[in-house]
Amino acid sequence: MSTRQIVLLTIVALAIGAFFLLDLQAYLSFEYFQSQRERIVGAYEADPFEVAAIFLAAYVMITGLSLPFAAVMTIAAGAIFGLWVAVLIVSFASTIGATIAFLISRTLLRDWVQRRFGAQLKLINAGIERDGSFYLFSIRMVPLFPFIIVNLVMALTPMRTGSFYVSSQLGMLAGTVVYVFAGTQVAQLQSAGDLVSPGLLGAFAALGLFPLLARRFVSAFAGRKHLAGFRKPRHFDNNLIVIGAGSAGLIASLIAATVKAKVTLIERHKMGGDCLHTGCVPSKTLLRSARVANTVLEASRYGINAGVPHVDFPAVMERVREVIRRIEPVDSVERYTSLGVDCIQGDARLVDPWTVEVDGRRITARAIILAAGAAPFVPPIPGIEEVDYLTSDTVWDLSALPGRLLVMGAGPIGCELAQAFRRLGSEVTLVDMMDRVLPREDPEISDLVRERFVEEGIRVYTAHRATAFHRGEDTCVLEVEHAGEVSEIAFDRVLVAVGRKASLEGLELDDLHVDLTPAGTVAVDDYMRSSVPTIYACGDVTGPYQFTHMASHQAWFAAVNALFGRFWRFRVNYSVVPWVTYTDPEVARVGLSETQATDEGVAFEVTRLDLRESDRALTDGQEAGFVKVLTPPGSDRILGATIVGAHAGEMLPEFILAMTHGLGLKKITGAIHVYPTLSEANKGAANAWRRAHAPEALLGFVGRFHAMMR
Repeated sequence: MSTRQIVLLTIVALAIGAFFLLDLQAYLSFEYFQSQRERIVGAYEADPFEVAAIFLAAYVMITGLSLPFAAVMTIAAGAIFGLWVAVLIVSFASTIGATIAFLISRTLLRDWVQRRFGAQLKLINAGIERDGSFYLFSIRMVPLFPFIIVNLVMALTPMRTGSFYVSSQLGMLAGTVVYVFAGTQVAQLQSAGDLVSPGLLGAFAALGLFPLLARRFVSAFAGRKHLAGFRKPRHFDNNLIVIGAGSAGLIASLIAATVKAKVTLIERHKMGGDCLHTGCVPSKTLLRSARVANTVLEASRYGINAGVPHVDFPAVMERVREVIRRIEPVDSVERYTSLGVDCIQGDARLVDPWTVEVDGRRITARAIILAAGAAPFVPPIPGIEEVDYLTSDTVWDLSALPGRLLVMGAGPIGCELAQAFRRLGSEVTLVDMMDRVLPREDPEISDLVRERFVEEGIRVYTAHRATAFHRGEDTCVLEVEHAGEVSEIAFDRVLVAVGRKASLEGLELDDLHVDLTPAGTVAVDDYMRSSVPTIYACGDVTGPYQFTHMASHQAWFAAVNALFGRFWRFRVNYSVVPWVTYTDPEVARVGLSETQATDEGVAFEVTRLDLRESDRALTDGQEAGFVKVLTPPGSDRILGATIVGAHAGEMLPEFILAMTHGLGLKKITGAIHVYPTLSEANKGAANAWRRAHAPEALLGFVGRFHAMMR
């Protein structure tokens, strides 16, 4: 710490210490101002400049030292000086004081913070340099954070002092008027009857409505800012344009057509998107074939000797294509055209906030929805282009079963396909740089799935970082680094499944200044609207959950808000988000996991039932797994539920329904469950919670009652 910083810190500490030692805060209560108001007003009338100067200096000192009395002083200013004089004094005093606090924080902390966290703050710094003034203005207009915290935190960023001052004074002006006006009304209280005076009620109403109105104003101002420089068409060809005919785009188009809006749907490739052609449908079809092969292999467990299954891989892949063909008509151009959707095939490019160009043809709409989906992410590992890698998009083109398959990525896609190809006959090696498979789940689940993989002959290498690929005459090799040591893994084909990235290429979003998240997805608000108010986004192109069912969920909000948002908007709800990983055993979850609850500081209890306690699981020979439910201590409200086992995804909806409608475990115990079914395990877990929370004192009394009756 430099000499200047030490001196400044000493001065600030002494000033704050003196403030509290002298008990000056006693003079900054509204009660004190009310009791002394006549004297202060009299002094102000006798010498207005001196009293105003003293008040301004005191206000500057209080805010400059970041002491939490600004709101009281603002209301008091209205009571003493009247509306417009008080607004003038408070506007300058609050801004000067905020700037002093800003400079103190910057001098003491900014250099250390930027040195220590510069890498993490890189994007924030860039955003402040680009739009810092507007961002601060928005916060001042709609106080998302306390006044004091804004002053101190903004000082740690590259924001210029002049920009901070101007944005603060302009942003705080409307709020200052509201608070000062409230002070002018409160000052006129003479009796209890004055509590219901129109002026005072209006002041309190203004205090309550100001944040809502300010938020609307800032939102509208931001929208106009992003639309500036573009010429809005006088007439539109459509009410809505949807880009992308995957799950999100199809649902959004269907909703628009259902409410009789004119909608154009643009798809560059095939209707149905990834889910139909390269995702959910083909992968689950392949998994079914793999599970049948494994059932045959393990048939001796059930007293049936079927031997080693013969896998006809081309026939397996033909079945995959046949299932896709059977589902295709539901997502076809013909069907959607019959429903009133204008379907166009081609590459879309956004010309302006209302216009999309498709292969030279320009189409306009009042609103646009981006639903372009995502594509597999291929990491820039040296040599990867030499090994003819597969992804979740291209693996379906295989005509021969790989002898040795290397799967990179132990997330849901990597784990599902690794197990499927192993069961179909490939030698499979699974590699991931993370410490465990399925890292988004609890460690015990990762361990259980890994043990199953190892039992089935999959070689699992976690905490191994891929460093380079090499292609030889007869084989390919991946170099991996683990604990400082480098080793090699030989393979015939490699499947890259390390994540997916939003498909934004060619849309020209930069030209329209559409904001993106650090993950490269379209940034949207709670209404699925992007930074450009006419452009919405849903599905994998925005995240945060890249699931087909979440894409459909978001599409409803995007479509309805895009069409009717001028009148009423609907906020998307992520409070109950379910997903399933279709390994064997399946992993199904909704809500919080133990790891998430711990990381977020949420207090919880765990109730668990092992599937070996389920009669149906025993009869099916599928007792590996459990039902685990998280609840707040002493409450049956469900924070999250995880099911591991056969058909876990089919068991999960009971907990989804309960969480969606606020039903606790007691309600589940009161519902009749068919015997013998796997879903009985859900009720078993609920009963386990109830037994753990039985009223022991009451049961003791009941026991004594029965003893007496005997």
